[in-house]
Amino acid sequence: MFHVILFCWCWWSLMAVFGSESVSVTEGGSVTLHMNITEQQRKDGISWKFGPTDNKSLIAEIKDGNNAIKLYAYRPDGRFRDRLKLDQTGSLTITNTRITHSGLYQITTSNHEELLNKIFNITVYTRLPVPVISRDSSQCSSSSVSNCSVLCSVMNVSHDVSLSWYNESRVHSSISVSDLNIRLSLPLEVEYQDTNTYRCVINNPISNHTQHLHITHVCQPCAVNSSSDRVSDLFAGYIIPLSCAAGSLMIVTALLIFCVYRKHRKTNQEDQSGEEEITYADPTFYKRQTHKQRCAVEDEVVYAGVMRR
Repeated sequence: MFHVILFCWCWWSLMAVFGSESVSVTEGGSVTLHMNITEQQRKDGISWKFGPTDNKSLIAEIKDGNNAIKLYAYRPDGRFRDRLKLDQTGSLTITNTRITHSGLYQITTSNHEELLNKIFNITVYTRLPVPVISRDSSQCSSSSVSNCSVLCSVMNVSHDVSLSWYNESRVHSSISVSDLNIRLSLPLEVEYQDTNTYRCVINNPISNHTQHLHITHVCQPCAVNSSSDRVSDLFAGYIIPLSCAAGSLMIVTALLIFCVYRKHRKTNQEDQSGEEEITYADPTFYKRQTHKQRCAVEDEVVYAGVMRR
């Protein structure tokens, strides 16, 4: 047992660097995994790998003995193309980061004297959208004449995002999300004469955006907007469908007229073609040749001479 403990202590004492480090970056930015390897480690060669523990891919290395730097930007799937930089200190830089660059990065080297093994866990966050504050018109009819309902909304947010209303420096309400590419909306009801300072804040672990509420700009009494709202609802609910129906009816009527006209024209053509097929023949009369035959018979008469005594 003592020998096992001694061996483990010696093993860990030989490690020049060991452990893990978490790094966060906003999508599109650059991140550097800082190292400061020794001359001996550089001569032995170091390698950077990316991916889960059981399926890592080599992405960069300093070759043994010649300090030659090699980058494997197309491993595992080309996501590191034109994005990797490795210097002689062993530090790895990833530029123009994307969400797909989130994960584990491990640097390793070993020989009889030194062992290097360190893991970095990089998390890439999407850029935060700017919140939009608007009047919640759906609550206008049910709200009292002294209150105003507003919404703070953001589109296409990613994981680990929170949306909050602040009253001065206090959190009034908040909502969080862990899904990708969804819409968040957080309501707030204030009085028209409220003099407090309200702001809507969206944030993730590394950044945030703030939008201030100007009550006099966003909120208007319901009576002011009721007429325009009714006209808008009437237009959307009745005029547009009626216009579509009238347009469809006109198209159907035009098609029917065209079909009737075409059928009538075809019937006339058939009647005309039937009349043209009638062939009229002129009568021919032949005269009998009775006289000629009689003459022919007479020509054959032989006359005999008569002798007188």
